[in-house]
Amino acid sequence: MQIPRMSLVTLGVADLDKATEFYAAVLGTAPNRTYEGVTFIELPGSWISLYPRANLAKEISPELPLTGHGFSGITLAHNARSKEEVVAIIGQASSAGARVVKEPAETFWGGFSGYFTDLDGYYWEVAWGPMFDFAENGELRFKDTA
Repeated sequence: MQIPRMSLVTLGVADLDKATEFYAAVLGTAPNRTYEGVTFIELPGSWISLYPRANLAKEISPELPLTGHGFSGITLAHNARSKEEVVAIIGQASSAGARVVKEPAETFWGGFSGYFTDLDGYYWEVAWGPMFDFAENGELRFKDTA
């Protein structure tokens, strides 16, 4: 039996080249463009794929509408190692063309976070939390409290 996990998040994008450049600038990770028509961004634990929105909708169902309106109820998150890193990442995203929705600030849950939207309107939270730590390979984990 396979262990359950999320291994890949696919974002339907309006312009694959622009989205690829945006994510390379924000994440500082070289995108993998080995396969025509799709970009993979290989991150510890889970990858992001960028795929033309029209192609993604057609693949799911020919009747699927291409656009939605408003907040979908989903955010993507990047957990940082410090408050300063949160501020730096939000600044990096803004410089790459993101719209900062909420400037980094203290949170009700004891952390520090801010929000931006990417070029296609996907919401990202960049957060630091005192309860989180990272494995050597960069994967997020809870701090050992024992």
